[in-house]
Amino acid sequence: MQRWRGLEDIPQDWGRSVVTIGSYDGVHRGHQLIIGRAVAKARELGVPAVVVTFDPHPSEVVRPGSHPPLLAPHHRRAELMAELGVDAVLVLPFTVEFSKLSPADFIVKVLVDKLHATLVVEGPNFRFGHRAAGDVAYLTELGATYDYGVKVVDLYVRGAAGGGEPFSSTLTRRLVAEGDVTGAAEILGRPHRVEGIVVRGAQRGRELGYPTANVETLPHTAIPADGVYAGWLTADGERMPAAISVGTNPQFDGTERTVEAYAIDRVGLDLYGMHVTVDFFAYVRGQMKFDSVDELLVAMAADVKKCRELTA
Repeated sequence: MQRWRGLEDIPQDWGRSVVTIGSYDGVHRGHQLIIGRAVAKARELGVPAVVVTFDPHPSEVVRPGSHPPLLAPHHRRAELMAELGVDAVLVLPFTVEFSKLSPADFIVKVLVDKLHATLVVEGPNFRFGHRAAGDVAYLTELGATYDYGVKVVDLYVRGAAGGGEPFSSTLTRRLVAEGDVTGAAEILGRPHRVEGIVVRGAQRGRELGYPTANVETLPHTAIPADGVYAGWLTADGERMPAAISVGTNPQFDGTERTVEAYAIDRVGLDLYGMHVTVDFFAYVRGQMKFDSVDELLVAMAADVKKCRELTA
């Protein structure tokens, strides 16, 4: 799969293509429907399927300080899109200047002049251009002028998550923030993941007999609510069952939120400086401060036993 950063990265000889546009944070099951339909139509037409997305998140440029927690960084989204059969991902740097493009200019500069769209596949509520003035109706209207079609796909999948609300990135972020990683996984179609470099912490886990990987997560990462979770720690291609702790470590009067993962029953692991991923499978309990370290150790032993069972 090709990855382009900006319009200038698109090959000069790029031909017709099927295009879909969106932030697609998390590439959840609703997104998968749209992207999957774009890929299927591209195969029918014998042309590549292209996803257009943005960095940073448009809200951060339009309303500074409002950057939402991210369900997946851009490289992870690209991996997920590649699995769906996407041929190219175009990441457009979203600047103040870019945000002022009118819907017509966006269509011409991106879809027509550069990607030579033959078909654009979107959800029904797709908005684009300055002040989000463009919609699917306008996109379709200009398609007659610029020789592309528009296919609208209903992305509103529903399930048990969020009490039956339509699946969305917003709902997924809320469930993650609440610690409902099971509900988030239903929407995503896989466990919620955070990733980063393993850094040295206070090393209290090692002292207590449960050495943990202290993960320095990427900026704006959606971190689950404080508590203990069952899941998996993946390092150097090896996926290991893990007991995961999120929080400030109140037992030792900590103040900084951390994500720490204990690889269950693994001895002698040295992960410092390595890039790892942590997948959250199930919520075990909330963050607590115990009356003594001995009580904490009893709870930790129970946590590990529960996590071992859940990930078996």
